[in-house]
Amino acid sequence: MRSIWNGAISFGLVSIPIKLVNATENHAISFRQIHLEDGGRIRYRKVCELEDKEVTAAEIGKGYEDADGSIIPITEDDLASLPIPTAKTIEIVAFVPADRIDPLQMDAAYYLSANGVPAAKPYTLLREALKRSQKVAIAKFALRGRERLGMLRVVDDVIAMHGLLWPDEIRAPEDVAPDTQVTVRDAELDLADALMDTLGEVDLADLHDDYREAVENMIAAKASGDEREEAPAASGEGGGRVIDLMAALESSVRAAKEARGSGDDVAEVTHLAGRTRKKTAAKKTTPAKKTTAAKKKTAAKKTTEAKKTATTKKAAAAKKATPRKKASA
Repeated sequence: MRSIWNGAISFGLVSIPIKLVNATENHAISFRQIHLEDGGRIRYRKVCELEDKEVTAAEIGKGYEDADGSIIPITEDDLASLPIPTAKTIEIVAFVPADRIDPLQMDAAYYLSANGVPAAKPYTLLREALKRSQKVAIAKFALRGRERLGMLRVVDDVIAMHGLLWPDEIRAPEDVAPDTQVTVRDAELDLADALMDTLGEVDLADLHDDYREAVENMIAAKASGDEREEAPAASGEGGGRVIDLMAALESSVRAAKEARGSGDDVAEVTHLAGRTRKKTAAKKTTPAKKTTAAKKKTAAKKTTEAKKTATTKKAAAAKKATPRKKASA
């Protein structure tokens, strides 16, 4: 791989000559601008606005536009004379746990290659020290005309460096979170957890760019003059629509299970409908108990009243049988 920068890692008093190599590559398909009428290329020419004429790359330099609109020329010699200790050095300033680095700061990634045989021993020393400490190195370096922040870590047997944004380049997430109070129920969280378990993990190496593949097939079909199949129209359902969250989660869990073949490793979900049915059954049982109790109470009441009636009748009969005393003259 072609190096884009040569320098050294400064590790205390140890200097490790290295070459910087891009660790990533862009596979995006690029398009040219064309004139729709005849298909001719549209090109941009660099024109001096004072002379109104096109200039070559050799005639173009750098300049800083001041607040009043005036341009201050800046030469390569001006930049080279700046007192930047990291101009040709990746200067390690600290070692910290990896979880101290906010992923928002991550930028471009590079591989650091030992430059020459003498660099092999100190390079290996730093690599093994990073492995054993389970930490990452924070460093400062200069690239493409500016000083940058970097993070060194071990990838297989290579030291990799991630460019980091400076802390003041990270925006605060103001006015991004929902501005309304929302309550999430435990039942909804349970279903969300079940969906996460059902989807499981994935090997990132198995993922690929479906859109790029479709574009490549479309270009190949156009180039060969073949008729290509029309892609199915996108469903009108989706963004901005108010949905039944519980129903959507349950459907997602079912779909994920079907996609994975409903194997034994798929998380099982206890649907809330079952809980609802149990509660309903319990409610149905309660009125039955109340009815039985009411019947017993009514029967007891009738028995008591019958006993009272019988007692009253006996008392009346006894009263009639007793002879009345004649009143004294």
